[in-house]
Amino acid sequence: MRLSTARFTNSEIRLADLEFPAGRVHVNRTRLAFIHLDNLLHFAKADRDGRVDGYVVGYLPDEVVLLLLRSGELANAVAIAASGRAVLPISRVRHHLQQELERGELAYCDAPLEQLAWMYQSCAAPAEPRQVDLQRPEQLFPALQHERFTGIVELVSDGRVNYIRIDDGEFVHALFCDKPDNVSVSQHMHRLFAPHDDGTRRAISAAVFPRVDDFPDQASPELIQTYRELFWAIAEQADGETSGSASKHVHHFRDLLKKVHRPLEVIGQPLDRETDDLVTTRDELTLALSDWALQVLEQVEITAPGAAPSILRDATREQRFVLQSAGFYERLPWTVAW
Repeated sequence: MRLSTARFTNSEIRLADLEFPAGRVHVNRTRLAFIHLDNLLHFAKADRDGRVDGYVVGYLPDEVVLLLLRSGELANAVAIAASGRAVLPISRVRHHLQQELERGELAYCDAPLEQLAWMYQSCAAPAEPRQVDLQRPEQLFPALQHERFTGIVELVSDGRVNYIRIDDGEFVHALFCDKPDNVSVSQHMHRLFAPHDDGTRRAISAAVFPRVDDFPDQASPELIQTYRELFWAIAEQADGETSGSASKHVHHFRDLLKKVHRPLEVIGQPLDRETDDLVTTRDELTLALSDWALQVLEQVEITAPGAAPSILRDATREQRFVLQSAGFYERLPWTVAW
């Protein structure tokens, strides 16, 4: 098994050594070959003990990936690599984990929603590295106080990741990795910078990013596929109402609007074609589909007045509850009678 030798944010810290703050640990760091990922994720959303906020961290040969769980449901995915950080499609991260059973490792832990938001934001922003004086690393926080920094400091000491919230240069609170309950915040902060017992210095890395209180939920691959099927169901019904003349509008407005609505690049692909992975939300999918449908059906109404409601009814009947909860019909000027 080969763990990543890549370094974290231009430091001496290996990606394979990263460890994040955790509450209850459901699965200690274990080889992926011993873990059934689908069963683990099913437990997270189906079992009362698993329906909590938390994360699954995967240690892969060239990156560390994080699946973020909200009340046990898979909500988002991010990755940390030597080349940078990114928000990734959930489907891609799951695929990476399943492809690295022999070389990867995994851990599954509870964590507060606030921490998950900060973990997400550190990759979405992404976090901006801050220079640390290796001779006097403890001077990091006086410098932030001097500049009256507001946001989150990600401080990594010997691989242990800590998140510290600062407002106007002043410490507010922190989420520490492995802080004993009987050790004060100031004592633990001192330990993060203090040399080892043998006098060698700790490997320190610091980065900052804006504070957020929550993070978006990615649309699941299954929901993206549902919207893709709805796109073509509407297109087919519109084409049938206009004896084939709607087809040009279907493609024209897809190609025009995908410059504004990125999901149309995927949901507008024919169903018999492979598509790229997509990072998006349910709201973005709904906005893209409704704006496209509005443009297409307005053109249909010119040649077939009154056809739009019946097209919507017939094309979306099986998924109407999904669309109703997403506010799809409210974005259109027609009333659909069921």
